[in-house]
Parts: sequence; structure tokens; C-alpha cells
Amino acid sequence: MQNLAATSPGRSMHQMKGARAHLWLESSGDWAWPGLRGGEAAAELQPPPWIPTLPRRAPAPAHGGAEDTTGPSQRALRRRYGTSLLLAALASVCVGLALDGRANFERLAGLRPTPARSTAARSLAPPPQSLPTVSPLSHDAAGSSIDSSSYSSVALHGPGSFLVYLPPGYASTAAHYPVLYLLHGNHQTADSFLQIGLQRTLDRLIAAHTIPPTIAVMIQGGPGTNDWRDRGEVGEEAYVLEVQRLIDRLLPTIPTRAARAIAGYSMGGYGAMHLALTHPRTFATVESWLGFFDGLAAPLRADHPTISRLGLRAYLYGAASDEIADPAENAPFAAQLRAAGADAHSAVYPGEHDFETLEAHLEHMLAFAGHAFSPAR
Repeated sequence: MQNLAATSPGRSMHQMKGARAHLWLESSGDWAWPGLRGGEAAAELQPPPWIPTLPRRAPAPAHGGAEDTTGPSQRALRRRYGTSLLLAALASVCVGLALDGRANFERLAGLRPTPARSTAARSLAPPPQSLPTVSPLSHDAAGSSIDSSSYSSVALHGPGSFLVYLPPGYASTAAHYPVLYLLHGNHQTADSFLQIGLQRTLDRLIAAHTIPPTIAVMIQGGPGTNDWRDRGEVGEEAYVLEVQRLIDRLLPTIPTRAARAIAGYSMGGYGAMHLALTHPRTFATVESWLGFFDGLAAPLRADHPTISRLGLRAYLYGAASDEIADPAENAPFAAQLRAAGADAHSAVYPGEHDFETLEAHLEHMLAFAGHAFSPAR
């Protein structure tokens, strides 16, 4: 890859059209391939303990959110509450003795380990911190909306955020939806998917019944280079999985592998493929748009048994005049995916490494992912 200077993310595709400088989605000047970590396990991460279980889009709390007012009346109330808890605990011991004698007493008193189910339930108790909400940003004439959420990411050790496309009819039904996760390129932003027409294209495909109603999550990468890999204390790979699990708890999703797809453009295409291969039990469909495949042969070999058993749908495409991501890499890597048991397709389209090429093939790519969500499959 050439060390090309990145053009300002604020410039639209139309401003770049026709100019040679529109090879701008990536810059290799400030990043290097991290390589494979020795002995990296493919086991999925456990959900962060702070992830909430919330219905739909949770409204912001009506109160100011302060948790500790320490006036005398409040302290008295807390003392009375603590006394009530103590009395309730003594009552539980009595009930245990009456119902099951010594066995229940030992368990309630902590002399015997509690069952694993109770331990797990305690570990998932909501933390005493504010929970993220999904807030509406805009809606269009078709009835879909774009929402946003910002929160304190454990994986990034700082702020995380994402945009969400909610399909027409979302607010008036009790339906559950499949989800497409989208990763942007290096030095880009989550709203770049809106620039290339994601909302209107999904509106059109859903209205024509080409794909089922679908939620799309545009994840905003962390600070610095966005290669969607864990680097030091900043875990962008873990961050994507963190968002995925958060979405399954914030929104009415279909929380199964078959109802999840991941895609991205340029470096986001690399990140999408990397995540699909290192977490093969999480995503059933993956797409790489003008992406890279450096260093992905090893996780593909490691995942061969899982892909053979569970299957994987993949679409890889490049641009014939791309001077950043070599389009000749798509067909060989698709062949490697097929050898591992995936249903993989590749193509090289006219165009360059730019938004114009992405916009030209967005409908096809969304239809490919949406087809995997169809009940007939």
C-alpha cells in the first residue's frame, strides 16, 4: 500500500468526484499491521457487567440522576431500610429451617456454596452507574429513523458511540429485528455510511420486500488509527463485541448468530473479516468493501472446523483502479473461505478507492446481507 495523504473526512463524495485525490479513504502513514498475537484464542468475550437489559429506546430519566443526597432524613431512611433488610434475612433463615432443615440453613448462612445459577445471576446485576440510552436524531418520509448513543466504553477506556438505523414501523410494532454492524475506514466516521446513502437504500429494499426490516448499527471507531484490532489497552475488537452485546440489550433484536451480519469498507472491511473469523460463533455473514486481508489466513485455518459446521456467508469486492487495497486479493481469499466451508463470493468492479464506488454497490451489498436474514433461509 502506498503512503497516501488522507483527505479531510468532512468533504463529501460529490466534492471528491472526478478528482484523482479522491483516493482518500485510508492513509498508511500512521499505522502498521499489528500482526497475529501468538496463541490468540477464538473464544468469545463475556458481556461486560455494566451492560443493561432495557426495552426499546429507554427514555432519559426524569430526575437529575444524582444518587447520593446525604441529608439527615435520607440517612435515617437508609438506617430504617438496613434494619428491614436484617429482619428479612432472619426471616429467610427461619423459613429455610422450616422447609428443609439444616441444608437450607447452611446454604442461606453461606456455609455451603450457592448454585452456579445464583452466582451468575449476581454477576449480571446492574452496576450503580448511569446506563446508556438510544436517542433519536432524525427521521425520514419513509418512516425510518437515525438514532445515536454515547457511553463510557470499558474496552476503549473512554467514550464509545454508535449510530443506529431503525426501520419503518419500528416504533409501532413489537417485532424483533436482525442486525447489520458496520465498520468505517481509517480516519473516517460512523456517519460516512449515511453519506453513501445507507438510510434511503435500506428504506427502498425494505419497502420492496427485498430484505426484511433490519436494524443497522454504524460503530464509531476509537481515537487514532481505526484498524479494529486490540492494541495495548485500547481494545477496538473487544469494543465491537461490546457494542454488539449492548445492542442486544438495548433494542429488540433477534439475538442469534444467524441474525447478525458485519461489514465494512477499506480498513473497516479488514476489521469486519477479522472479527467474523476470530469470533465465528457471533456473525453468520461478513462483507468486505474495498478491504484488506493481511494476516487473516491463520485465523481462517483455525476456524475451518467451525465454519464447516456452522457455515459463513461472505462477499468481498474490490475496485479495478484501487491503488490502496489490491483488488487482486479478493478472489484468492474468497477461494480460501470456500475451501473452509463458507459460501463466499468475490467481485472486482470499475472504480477507485472512494465513496463513489461504495455508493454504486451499496444496494447489492445490503441485499446480500439481508437475504441471509430472510426466514426462507
